[in-house]
Amino acid sequence: MNYKQLLIPIYFLSFSIHAQNTETKEFDILNQPKQWQLQFQDSGTKDWQSKWFLDGLQANIKNTKAGMLFSTGTTAGTDAGHAVLWTKESFKGNVKLEYNFTRKDTETKWAIILYLQATGTGVAPYVEDISKWNHLREIPAMKTYFTNMKALHISYASFENDNTDSKKDYIRVRQYPVAPGQNFNTTTEIPNPYFETGLFKTDETYKITVIKTNEKLYFKVVGKNSSKLFSWNLKNHPELIEGRIGLRQMATRNALYSDFSIYTNK
Repeated sequence: MNYKQLLIPIYFLSFSIHAQNTETKEFDILNQPKQWQLQFQDSGTKDWQSKWFLDGLQANIKNTKAGMLFSTGTTAGTDAGHAVLWTKESFKGNVKLEYNFTRKDTETKWAIILYLQATGTGVAPYVEDISKWNHLREIPAMKTYFTNMKALHISYASFENDNTDSKKDYIRVRQYPVAPGQNFNTTTEIPNPYFETGLFKTDETYKITVIKTNEKLYFKVVGKNSSKLFSWNLKNHPELIEGRIGLRQMATRNALYSDFSIYTNK
């Protein structure tokens, strides 16, 4: 191996570290409290129905002293067992979310998803206000959402549907709706996904911070012994102006949520 060949991996390592430092600095600037005003707050300990509404007949939501326990149907892979919990409020412009997330299942399959600024496509009966057609989501099949909604989708603490390895989780971002005649798996994804993150261990609490602007999406996760920042470029994707926040869990996935706060730009 010659001198130039030795320099190549050093160059890419240096470039990667520089990029990570830049991302962290940009996130820290955006995350300054003076830029945000609190619009929604829920400790998770009081009646969830005062601030949320539910898609899915088999789901169970229980408020506890530790937070809001969200459990889905017990039969894996069934549309009827999925569920989505939606904020009653909508949020406009740049948004920031903070909440504590504790995974309560030991599954190695299926997804947990955060929806950002979701609305209907506006094509009847899927009007922009999704609360007007939640009767069409009593069985929360994924296709109903990615075909008929505009939204950002962040899947985390998630696994492929045929996975058996508890370490092979992923974090992935998508944007709805899927283009007519196109494939959900190949046309909704925003590069790049992250794999085997080492995060979201069962019964360990993680603080999640999400910041979404017109140009960038940040997803920061802080656990007992870890802190990781993930980001995606939104510049080349349709702008989402306003909509609701949703918590989706596929059948058999269960989690505890607490101290949920949503901010908009001042």
